[in-house]
Amino acid sequence: MSGWGLTIPLIGAPLPAHADLIGALPRFGYTDVWSAETSGTDAFTPLALASVWAPTMRLGTAIVPVFTRGPALIAMSAATMAAAAPGRFVLGLGASSPVIVGNWNGIAFDEPYKRSRDVLRVVKSALAGERVDGTFDTFTIKRFKLEQAPAVPPPILLAALRPQMLALAGREADGAILNWLASADVARCVDSIGNADADVVARIFVCPTDDASYARNLGRLLISTYLTVPAYAAFHDWLGRGAALASMHAAWAAGDRAGAAAAIPDEIVDELVLHGTPESCRAQVRAYADAGVKTPVIALLPTPEATDPAALIDIVRRLGPGA
Repeated sequence: MSGWGLTIPLIGAPLPAHADLIGALPRFGYTDVWSAETSGTDAFTPLALASVWAPTMRLGTAIVPVFTRGPALIAMSAATMAAAAPGRFVLGLGASSPVIVGNWNGIAFDEPYKRSRDVLRVVKSALAGERVDGTFDTFTIKRFKLEQAPAVPPPILLAALRPQMLALAGREADGAILNWLASADVARCVDSIGNADADVVARIFVCPTDDASYARNLGRLLISTYLTVPAYAAFHDWLGRGAALASMHAAWAAGDRAGAAAAIPDEIVDELVLHGTPESCRAQVRAYADAGVKTPVIALLPTPEATDPAALIDIVRRLGPGA
């Protein structure tokens, strides 16, 4: 294990209210903060603020979708963050999903593997200070060159779920970002990356509460929403959960959202959404590191115990490796 991270911003907390929490993270043993980009904040702004609030932490995007911005704009944003936090920024790219790309941004979600590969190649070349000019499988770039490339290009990680994308991450990127998996799944993913030097980051959903019913109900809602996305469905088929999740998929396909959530077995929820005391959750997160994740990143879910900002900070402290 080389790091310990937290996903920012936290659910339900305004971005400006994170200053004290993020500033305290190094004291709790955290080394990283990683942003997410779905329907809340963008991927870069929280990290720009965190670069000031915690000027020693590594900052990563998990992830910037390769469809919703052009490759030149991604390279410019990455170069800006690399200048703001020299040596501390990591660009995480990923295909995202048909909902985010197509339904919300009106962009065709075509050939996600090829688009991810092409954007990775262009951005990697641009951040190295090279002029990019050519026809790729999914777009054409004409004579783009960063006005000021970073002196040291930031690492680029690729979000990956199955063997083809995992192998691409190990072969052409600096590592992979994993999501929605159990600690027992890590070894299979690391084997598919096929590069012992690759960085491996995993987002891990954590609901630190003694109320197992609350955690499982929330977990079922999230799992039924995410794991019915085709890429995640195929990922969990590959991991061996196809039969256990078949009833969920059938209910979802029939339009029965509540039935889909109810059909998810407790053991699946417990594998994918960690719960219990913060200390118990911390031990469960560490199991990912023991299995081969170099930086586990906690995605903290709302809990009944987080009654005020002080209680929330204490929960985050107790989840940290230095607690």
